[in-house]
Amino acid sequence: MNKINYDNLMEKILSENAGRVLLHSCCAPCSSTCIERLCDRCDVTVYYYNPNIGEEAEYLKRKEEQIRLINAYNAEKKGKFEIKILDADYDPDSFYRMAKGLETCPERGERCHKCYELRMRKTAEAALTAGGFDYFATTLTLSPLKDSEAINRIGLKIEEDTGMKYLPSDFKKRNGFLRSIELSKQYDLYRQDYCGCVYSKASRSCAKCGNCDEE
Repeated sequence: MNKINYDNLMEKILSENAGRVLLHSCCAPCSSTCIERLCDRCDVTVYYYNPNIGEEAEYLKRKEEQIRLINAYNAEKKGKFEIKILDADYDPDSFYRMAKGLETCPERGERCHKCYELRMRKTAEAALTAGGFDYFATTLTLSPLKDSEAINRIGLKIEEDTGMKYLPSDFKKRNGFLRSIELSKQYDLYRQDYCGCVYSKASRSCAKCGNCDEE
């Protein structure tokens, strides 16, 4: 069975029906390419929800970098629409409840997939609560260490469960990850070397992707 090209699918959807997108962002570096690709065709609001980050100081530092990047993009009038941000409370307890019983899973295994689902489902729910959004999406497909097929399956399942349309993506395509490195250098963005969770931090000896090493 042929694999779905989610990047082509995203382009087709946007060419036919661009609208308001609530974009879950794991961090500023990963969001840089994703926002750049969307902001000329979509009214983008970035949703910063990452309960997986174990230390509040680290969470706040990453959030500040996200806000700084958005402000820089808006000052440059980078997109057709002003890029907005929708913040969420720091909620690590949600992550630990989700991870219970999965603490020893290997990186990129079941725990990580459940973490993706936690954040993406919250994004869909936030889009429904706020109202006016046509799609929810995520930056998680930018990293070459992540399984975009699995992430998109999760997104489509959430769409089925909630009724909130999911915008499929594979942002690493068309040199998306390399572009994020260029943009990180251009805007002097803080680039973390682990996803933020205590389990990833304990296994930092795993392969590094050079940007957002979120497994």
